[in-house]
Amino acid sequence: MNFASDNTAGAHPDVIAALGAANHGHVPSYGADLLSDGVQTRIREIFEAPEARVYLVATGTAANALSCAVLTQPWGAIFCHRNAHIEEDECGAPEFYTNGSKLVLVDGADAKMDPTALERAISHTGRGGIHNVQRGMVSITNATEAGAIYAPAEVAALSEIAKRFHLPVHMDGARFANALVAAGCTPAEMTWKAGVDVLSFGGTKNGCMGVEAVVIFDPKRAWEFELRRKRGGHLFSKHRFLAAQMQAYLTDDLWLDLARHANEMAAKLSAGLQAIPGAKLVHPTQANAVFAAFPRGAHKRAQGAGAYYYLWPFDQSLEGDESVALAARLVCSWATTPEEIDEFLSHLG
Repeated sequence: MNFASDNTAGAHPDVIAALGAANHGHVPSYGADLLSDGVQTRIREIFEAPEARVYLVATGTAANALSCAVLTQPWGAIFCHRNAHIEEDECGAPEFYTNGSKLVLVDGADAKMDPTALERAISHTGRGGIHNVQRGMVSITNATEAGAIYAPAEVAALSEIAKRFHLPVHMDGARFANALVAAGCTPAEMTWKAGVDVLSFGGTKNGCMGVEAVVIFDPKRAWEFELRRKRGGHLFSKHRFLAAQMQAYLTDDLWLDLARHANEMAAKLSAGLQAIPGAKLVHPTQANAVFAAFPRGAHKRAQGAGAYYYLWPFDQSLEGDESVALAARLVCSWATTPEEIDEFLSHLG
C-alpha cells in the first residue's frame, strides 16, 4: 500500500528488457547511436513536429533547469505557479543553470496559474528599467503539483499572454502522459499547437528507470541546449541506455497505457476516499494524484497497517483528536493495483 509517489514504483519490465538488449556489443557514444536517432524520429512523429530536436537527460530537474536556461537570460524572470516543481522541489536548479534568473510566483487554484494573475505579474515586471529583473519566460506544469491538468485551451490562453509580451513558454511535463490521457488530446495539441516552445517530457515517473526528453520545437535553440547540457554534466557517454528506456516507453503506446492505468487507479482511490465518513477532496482528482482530507483516526489505522503516503502539508501530526481531518497526498503509478487500493480503503472505515 505505497502511495508516496510514482517515483517509488519500479521500472516497467519492457524498459528493463530494453536496457538488457542494449547491453551488447560496442556502439557510438554521446548520443551518436542508432537507438538515439530512432527515439528522436519517434518523438517527432508523436508530436507531429518533424523539425523538433530531442535531447535525453536522466532527471526531471536537469530537463527543467536546462530548458529554462535556453529560454531566458540571467536577468530574466521565470513566471510560474508558486507551487510549481521548479519553485518548491529543485533546490534552486533553475536559478543555478540560468545563472541567476528570478522565479516570479503566480497564484491560481489547484496549482494552475490564473491567466489574469499571470498577465498582471508580467505587466508589473521590469517597470523600473535597468534597475529591475526583466521579463523572461513562462513555465507551465502539466499535470500540476496538485494533481490538476491544463486542457489545451488553457495552455493556449497562458501562451497567448506570454506571446503578447514576446516571451517563450516551457512546459514541465514530468507527468505529461497523465495529463495527456486525462485531457483526451494529441501531444501536438497540448504543446506546440498551444504555444509551447520547449517541453520537458517525463518518463521516470511513468515506468522508466531514469530518463526524460527535452523536446525543442524551434531547432534554432538546439545548439545552445547541446552546449549547456554538456557544460552542465548531463551528456551521458553511454547514451544508448537512456535511449533504450525511451524507445521501450514509446513502443506500442506503452507510455499512454501506463499513464491511463495510473489515472484509473487514482480515480478509484478518489471515489473510495470520498465514501469514507468525514473525508473530502482537497483538489480535484484529474490525473494520478489524490489530495484528500480524512479523519486522523483513519490515518492512524492505515499507517499502522503499513500504508505509506505523505501528510500534505508535512507538519501535521498523527497525535490528537482522532475525528479531526488531516490532508494527505496519495499518488498512484503504473504499478498500483486495484487490490492495493481496496486493502488501503478497508483500513479507513
